[in-house]
Amino acid sequence: MPTPSNRSLERGIEILRAFRPGSTLLGNGELAERTGLAPATVSRLTQTLVGAGLLEHDRPARAYRLAAPVLSFAHAMRTGSTVLQVAAPRMRALAEKLRINVGLAVADRSEMLYLESIRYNKKASLRSVVSGQRVPIELTSLGRAWLATAPPVRRAELMKEFEARRGNWPRLRREIGKAIESVHRRGWCVASWQPEIVALATPLALPNERVHVLNASLSTSEPANEVALEMSASLLALSEQIAREFSARGGNPA
Repeated sequence: MPTPSNRSLERGIEILRAFRPGSTLLGNGELAERTGLAPATVSRLTQTLVGAGLLEHDRPARAYRLAAPVLSFAHAMRTGSTVLQVAAPRMRALAEKLRINVGLAVADRSEMLYLESIRYNKKASLRSVVSGQRVPIELTSLGRAWLATAPPVRRAELMKEFEARRGNWPRLRREIGKAIESVHRRGWCVASWQPEIVALATPLALPNERVHVLNASLSTSEPANEVALEMSASLLALSEQIAREFSARGGNPA
């Protein structure tokens, strides 16, 4: 039997989710548009969240921003994560050894959310990736590797969503299909959705945990498949090491 939900709590969470990098100051109208909630509902929720200390009201701008206590939630999550305790040191060691970028992410709705990102590539990257950053599932090796593990019903739902928002859907659908096949056959897939950045990813299945995805990337003008073949053995070895050590710890924090 489905667990009863708390609609007010769900709506309050949607308000908090509306804030993203580049959208740090939002008025009630913008929040209503982003969440699909009625303006009167948004007004009540923002007042409640201000009272709870999770939003700050900028009176001159007549808008809201996330308040400092929200940051403590992320800190508590990171310091309490057994997955990160095990994975982060091994990820850093590989990044330092090969001078590449190594990341760890999970799926959140139609995006991948970075839990950790360690940047060691010698060449200047066109973008900086940090913990908490989101990237599209359909365009990235992270997302496509996760899709290979997703339940069929959920994957079908997402594919419909991607089709609705991407004009080049036929080509993109073929790329996603090849990536999923690659994960099933080789354990990893590759994507190059940013100029001269090659990234490959592999799913990380851990006992009693949601599916995580590891990726490795670097800036290069070399062909993506050649670069991926060179990095794939190291990435798969990293995944196996993390899974082995996580299981040895019984999934419990040190």
